[in-house]
Order: sequence, then C-alpha cells, then structure tokens
Amino acid sequence: MPELPEVEVTRRSVGGMAGARVLAMQMGKPLRWPLGVAPASLVGLIAGTWQRRGKYLWLPLMQAEGASAGGLLWHLGMSGSLSFTAAPGPAGKHDHAEITTERGVLRLTDPRRFGAVVWSPALDMAPAAKLLAGLGVEPFDTTFGPADFHAALRGRRTPIKQVLLAGDIVVGAGNIYASDALFEAGIDPRAPAARIGPLRAGRLLAAVRQVLAEAIDAGGSTLRDFRDAHGSVGQYQGQARVYGRAGEACSRCGGIIQRIVQGQRATYFCPGCQRR
Repeated sequence: MPELPEVEVTRRSVGGMAGARVLAMQMGKPLRWPLGVAPASLVGLIAGTWQRRGKYLWLPLMQAEGASAGGLLWHLGMSGSLSFTAAPGPAGKHDHAEITTERGVLRLTDPRRFGAVVWSPALDMAPAAKLLAGLGVEPFDTTFGPADFHAALRGRRTPIKQVLLAGDIVVGAGNIYASDALFEAGIDPRAPAARIGPLRAGRLLAAVRQVLAEAIDAGGSTLRDFRDAHGSVGQYQGQARVYGRAGEACSRCGGIIQRIVQGQRATYFCPGCQRR
C-alpha cells in the first residue's frame, strides 16, 4: 500500500501539471467512491499546486480568471499510482481515471480499485473534510512536539506499533516505516503506548520523522507495483533497518531480527535492541 513517503514522492512528481488547463476527463470502472460531478464539468479549469494531507492528494482547480472551482481529492488505495506523461498511450484495463491537460495526461492506475478521486468544493468542506477528519497531525509539523506526542500516547493501552499505524495521532508511519522507526528509537513494537515515557516518546517522534524523511529522499518503497508519476521505482526497501529482514543479523547488536504478526500486519524488530 502506498504510504506517506510514496504519496509525497507522487505529489512532487506531478508538480509540472500546475497551471495547465484541463482539456478532458474520463472515468473508467467504478472506484472506491464516486467522483461526485460530471467529468465534463471540469473541462476548461486550471490545475493548481498539488497538496498532500496524510495519504491523500489534493489538486485544487481554478476558473480561468483565478476564482476557485473546488478540487479533486485523490487516494491511491492499496495498489494505485499516478502517472503524468505527454504521450501515455491507450488506457489499459487497470486505468480508471484520466485527465488530459495542455501539458500531458494524468492517469490513475489501480489494479484493485480501492483508490479514488473525489471532487469537493474545498478541503474544509464535504466530502473532503469528512474523509480527512480522522487524520492526526502531519509528522513534520513543527508545532507538534515531544510533549504533545507523549500526552497523546498516555491514554492508549494498545501496542505502540498499532497506535502508529492508526494515524490518528501522527499520520504517515505505515507498516515499513513504523517498524524501522521503533527500531531507531529502541522501542519494542509490543510495548503498550501508555507506558512510553516522555524521553522515549521524544526519541520515537524524532525517529518517525527521520525514517519518513529518508524514505522520501529514497523515492519511497517499491515492494510490488509503486512507481512515481514518471515511472521511477522507490529504493527505501533496500536500506530498511529491520523491515523484511527476519532471520538476518541486527546491524547494531548482531542479534537475529524477528518477525511477528500484529493486527494482521507483519512486524519486524530486534529483541536485543528494542525494549518494552
């Protein structure tokens, strides 16, 4: 599943679309949620600057004179990706949304069709506001500090790995990155979140930010089919600290990395380095 780094990499790779006029929009097979407007109603609008909120992408749209015309909220689902090319060729059976602009064609490819593109009059209005309502703070929000993170953890008795995955405190620490951040912070993924003290909470927040920044710089992770808008694959999986490395030696202590299942998701950790 594309996580925050992959979505941010996608956002950056479609930046050349900003300022382009929409010439046509076509929808294929039904996606997770309906578009909400007639595709033809978007013709003639101008694409704004892409934004990201958690794992959602927002493409604002404007009238020719500059007035807001709402926007499109995109989600890549389990297996989706966006491409933006000048000559993409005929749409395939897994291409389900396509916007033709003066600068190229934006296409959503999603084999499982769990992704979506939804029109909304604004980010803070329905339906976008409803879809974004449960998201925690952005990981790089400098107004959210270690004390805030520790306070949010204090009421959670569930394991810290699952709290990170929930994304209602801090968004973006998907399965790969939560495992690696917990290793970086030296915290056992099974530790109850409420037992994480202020010092360890500060280390974990810093680790989440560090791991996500590294993943963005590496172009995200490509375990199966993720590509950015120009077809480049992510490289983070090759430098992961513990994720996918069960049975290998820990880079710190030399112990053996283990794999367990938490909430139906694989978790990787070093029992010698990560403490409850």
